Amino acid sequence: MEPIWTPSAERIARANLTRFIDQVRALGADGRAESVHDFESLYEWSIRNVELFWLEVRRFGGIVTGPPDPDIACERVLVGRDRMAPPDPVLGPNWFVGTRLNFAENLLRYRDDREAIVSWNELGAQTRLTYAQLYDEVTRIAGGLRSLGVEAGDRVAGFMPNVPETVIAMLAATSIGAIWSSCSPDFGVSGVLDRFGQIKPKVLFCAEAYRYAGRDIDCLERIAEIITRIPEIEHVVIVPHPDSLAGFWSNRGGSSWPEFGRSAGRQELTFEHLPFNHPLYIMYSSGTTGLPKCMVHGAGGTLIQHLKELGLHTDVKRDDRVFYFTTCGWMMWNWLVSCLSLGATIVLYDGAPLIRDRPILWDMAEAERITIFGTSAKWLALAEKAGLKPRETHDLSALDAILSTGSPLAAHSFDYVYRDVKTDVRLSSISGGTDIISCFAGGNPTGPVWRGELQGRALGMRVEIFDENGDSIVEKPGELVCTAPFPSMPVAFWNDPDGAKYRAAYFEQYPNVWRHGDWAELTSHKGMIIYGRSDATLNPGGVRIGTAEIYRQVEQLPEVVESVVIGQDMKNDGGDDVRIVLFVRLAEGLALTDALRDEIRAQIRNNTSPHHVPKKIIQVADIPRTISGKITELAVRDVVHGRPVKNVDALANPAALDLFRDLPDLAS
Repeated sequence: MEPIWTPSAERIARANLTRFIDQVRALGADGRAESVHDFESLYEWSIRNVELFWLEVRRFGGIVTGPPDPDIACERVLVGRDRMAPPDPVLGPNWFVGTRLNFAENLLRYRDDREAIVSWNELGAQTRLTYAQLYDEVTRIAGGLRSLGVEAGDRVAGFMPNVPETVIAMLAATSIGAIWSSCSPDFGVSGVLDRFGQIKPKVLFCAEAYRYAGRDIDCLERIAEIITRIPEIEHVVIVPHPDSLAGFWSNRGGSSWPEFGRSAGRQELTFEHLPFNHPLYIMYSSGTTGLPKCMVHGAGGTLIQHLKELGLHTDVKRDDRVFYFTTCGWMMWNWLVSCLSLGATIVLYDGAPLIRDRPILWDMAEAERITIFGTSAKWLALAEKAGLKPRETHDLSALDAILSTGSPLAAHSFDYVYRDVKTDVRLSSISGGTDIISCFAGGNPTGPVWRGELQGRALGMRVEIFDENGDSIVEKPGELVCTAPFPSMPVAFWNDPDGAKYRAAYFEQYPNVWRHGDWAELTSHKGMIIYGRSDATLNPGGVRIGTAEIYRQVEQLPEVVESVVIGQDMKNDGGDDVRIVLFVRLAEGLALTDALRDEIRAQIRNNTSPHHVPKKIIQVADIPRTISGKITELAVRDVVHGRPVKNVDALANPAALDLFRDLPDLAS
C-alpha cells in the first residue's frame, strides 16, 4: 500500500512546521530537542515536554500580551500537570498563570490594506473588508457596546448568518472582555431559548433575514419572541436585509447595524487585558439528548490552540485565502475566524452548499483563488454523488489544501478528491469537537496522505486509544482518549458550580482521563481512523462495530444518496442481542428492490465482514440531522425503540423522525 499523496521537497521546505522544527531544535540540549527532525519526532517531543512545547508555540505565534498580573510573582506555563478533572483555580490544570491578554487584539494585530474578509452568498460576492476597515468597524461596534454598559464577563450573543457583521460583533465584544456566543438563524425559537436562555445575554445581534436555497427567510417574528422570553436582553442590534424596513427596530428598544455605535463618537479601540483563562466563547453540545451543555472556552487556550492548528497543522500563511463551509453555530466558524491572527484572508459563505444550477462553492474557490478549502465529509460525498468534477470545469491552480471534518471521511472520498478535484492537493481529514474547540487529530503539511486516514495526532495532545480495560492499544479500534491536560479544555460549564456536569461529560469512564466519545484506531502509519461515535457503536453478537465502517461501503453505491445505521435491541432464545438496521435514502425516483438490498449486503460483506451486514434494510425519504448538518443516529435509535427524543429543536428537519416511528418491518 502506498500513500495517495506525498508532499514535494519544496512544499516541505516552505512549511511553517519546518520552521517550527528548526526553532525547537535550536533549543538544543536545554530543550532535550536534539532528536526532533520531523513531524513524528516533534509529536513525541511535544507530549514529553508539554510546558516547553506550548511556550514555543506561544513564541512562534507571536501572541500579543499585556502587562503580567501584578499579584502573581512569576508566570508559570502549567499548574496541575497531573490533573485532568475540571479546572480548579488552585489545583489546576491552569495554563500560563499570570499572563494577561486580549483575544480580539491578537486577531486585529494587522491593520493594513490587505483583504481580511471576503463574503459570498448564493448571489455571489457581497462584501470585501481590508484589515484597516475591519479594525475601524470593530472600533465602532465596541464603542456602541461600551455605551450600553457592556463589561468584561457580560454575555453578548449573535443570532446571525455567516456574514462579516458576525465577525465584527464578536471581535467588538471580546475586545471588552465580554463573552461571545452564537446560533445560526436556522434555529427555531425553542432551540435559541435552550441555548441563550441559559446564559442570559445582555445584548443580542440579529439578522433581519437570510438567504437559503433561493429564498429570503425572515427572522423578525422569531426575534420578537426571543427577546420577550429572555428579559435579560437589554438591547437588540438588527443587521438589515437589502430593501429592509429602515429604522423598524428603533421604536422597539433596538438599533440598526449601520447606526449602532455612531452616537458614541469616534473612539480609540481599547483592548481589556484579562487572565489567560478568561471566558471567551460559550459553545453548545448538539442538544439531541437533552438541554444543550454550555461549554465555556477560555481566550488564551482557544487562541494558542488555533495558532498551533492553523499555523502548524494547516500551514496558514499571510498570503493564504482560507474558506470553511460552516454556520455560526458550529465551532469551525470560530476556528476559521482565528485565521485573522495570522493575517490571512478569510472567505465567508452563507447559503446552500449545493445549488441545482451552479456548483457555487467551486465557483467561489476559482473566483477568489482560495488556497485552503474546508468542508464536511458529507458535502464531499454529496458532491461526488452529484457528479461534480471541478478538475475539468474550474481553475483550481491556487488550491493547496482541502480540509474535511464533521464526520469520518470515507476512503472513496479520498479517491474522489484526487481523481475529480485536484491531483496535487493536501487532503487533511481532521477530528476534534466543540468540546475542545479544536482537534485531537489533524493535518501534517510535511507528511503523506494515506487513503482513509487522518494524517496524525495533534501536537501537544497526548491522544491514545483505550480498550475496555483502559489499556492503551494500537492498530485496534477502541475509545479515543486524552491522558494529559491541554490548553483548550473548557474552563467550565455554565451553571455548573461544582463541576458535576463537566466530570460526567468526560471523566466518568476512565478516572482522570478525557474520554471523547469517538471510536478510533491508531494505524501503522502513525495516523488515525475514526469509526464513528462510540455511543452509537454497534454491538451485534458482542462484536463492536463503528457505524462509519458501514457508511463507507453503502454510500459508494450510486443509488444511495445517504444512510443511517443503528443497532436495534432484540430478544431471542439466547437472551439479549442487537441487530443492525440500515436506513437508506435513494436517488430521486428509485425504489429499494430485493436486488438492490442484495447488492448493498454484498458490498458490505465483501469489504468488511459478515458481522457488519445489516439484518434489515429500509428505504426512507429523509434522514434527521442536527442543525450543524450531522446525521443523528441516537435520535433515530430512540424513535425506533419507542423512546422520546429529548430535544427535537436541535434538529434541522425534526419531521424526518416520523419516518422511523412504528415501522412494521422492525416489529419482527
